[in-house]
Amino acid sequence: MKILLFSRRQVAHTPEELNQLFETIDRFGFDYAVNAEFAEFVHELTGRTIPAEKRYGDRVGPQPTESVMVCYGGDGTLLEGVHRLAGAPIPVMGINAGHLGFLTSAPSEGLDLIFKEIADRNILTEPRSMLRVEGDFPEPPESPLALNEFAIQRHGAGMISVETYVDDQMVATYHGDGVIVSTPTGSTAYSLSAGGPVVAPACSCLIISPLAPHNLTMRPVVIPDSATITLRVHARRADAFATLDNRTYPLPSEAEFRVELARQRIFLAVPHNISFYDTLRNKMMWGIDIRS
Repeated sequence: MKILLFSRRQVAHTPEELNQLFETIDRFGFDYAVNAEFAEFVHELTGRTIPAEKRYGDRVGPQPTESVMVCYGGDGTLLEGVHRLAGAPIPVMGINAGHLGFLTSAPSEGLDLIFKEIADRNILTEPRSMLRVEGDFPEPPESPLALNEFAIQRHGAGMISVETYVDDQMVATYHGDGVIVSTPTGSTAYSLSAGGPVVAPACSCLIISPLAPHNLTMRPVVIPDSATITLRVHARRADAFATLDNRTYPLPSEAEFRVELARQRIFLAVPHNISFYDTLRNKMMWGIDIRS
């Protein structure tokens, strides 16, 4: 079994925490590889040297069949780790060292339990759908895939307009700050902040959510994930940019994009006895009596 460890400098790691992490990996006898920039950060904090043959760059490249990516941080860390898989069918385990953490639900205090489950090949995985986006990017993105969402947004004070079509049938022209197309996994991310619905990950759908629409009757729309979404951007009096998860691209004033369900899926490893509804209830603090 091989561990593909991914993390970022932005995560508030401590030397003690990182030493515990690598000691746990060594104790279970895993082969491992670490993203290059995190390997440098580990060396700075702990003095531990990660050899060159145990480092990877912008892509993890070919890996043994029995490999697991472990993303140590928050949901943003996991999204970047998934990006480096480039659609490879490798299970992804998120260890939460961040804040809200809908995707990184495994607690960092339970490293021994987490790695024991991996060593025993006893991890449960859930397939999660992704988006594939093609269109008028200024330069082709490294990957056209997004796990959470694709968003078009204004930059600056000017309003933008986004004509939105589903299977060539016009839904609306959203005048305002932009529009988000999200997967069920992304329904608890940016789309939720924009007033979109919470959608269980197993649902076969996509969500279109307007961002601060000028017309207050505009509401999010849930559509089948078999549909093709076309977005036409009009930003003559403002700048606009697009995001694929946490990657940002400036846009020309007139740009068009095609959004579809990707053929590739990721397989998100989930801790035993923690369901999506458990995570939702705990993270959103539903059911807590705040009257006292």
